[in-house]
Amino acid sequence: MINHNSRRAQNVHRQALSITREDRERLNGHRGKVIWFTGLSGSGKSTIANTLEKELHALGKRTYVLDGDNVRQGLNKDLGFTDADRVENIRRVAEVARLMLDAGLIVIAAFISPFRAERQMARELIGENNFIEVFVDTPLAVCEQRDPKGLYKKARQGQLPNMTGISSAYEPPAQPDLVINSTIVSPEDAVAQISIYLAGGHT
Repeated sequence: MINHNSRRAQNVHRQALSITREDRERLNGHRGKVIWFTGLSGSGKSTIANTLEKELHALGKRTYVLDGDNVRQGLNKDLGFTDADRVENIRRVAEVARLMLDAGLIVIAAFISPFRAERQMARELIGENNFIEVFVDTPLAVCEQRDPKGLYKKARQGQLPNMTGISSAYEPPAQPDLVINSTIVSPEDAVAQISIYLAGGHT
């Protein structure tokens, strides 16, 4: 058994690299950006994120979608749904998004990300000028009615603890960059709103 302190913080140093984010953006033909969707399960985040990526891809933009369910099948499969695990989930995703941003990509992140403090942490880590927070503001009753994964039904039956909106809190953004109500706006119209926002000098 190894019994010593690795002292990781003292032994890790940043490696200087020759190719910069600006170099990669120049090659891509556009600036990198992180577009962060937050909202309850069933609000429409993933559908809008996927529609947005299709639109941007058709325009020749280099993109990648980070989706909550997909990330939890790999990078974050060791995490549960306690408050502490949710915080760590978002921390890891924000770090990955920052790396992808450095590659010059337009990163589309779709996560419940229920806590304001963690979304603010992601914004600060990624950078204010690089981060767009999109609140998919869909009422809980509508999300429950949709219930595409059957999660709300399980939660109401007591089979799913720590369900956001039921037994675990969701803190809506106080000042999101964009608000989309998916009960009255189609995914295509939501993407049109986002495109107008990006064209207004937020790219």
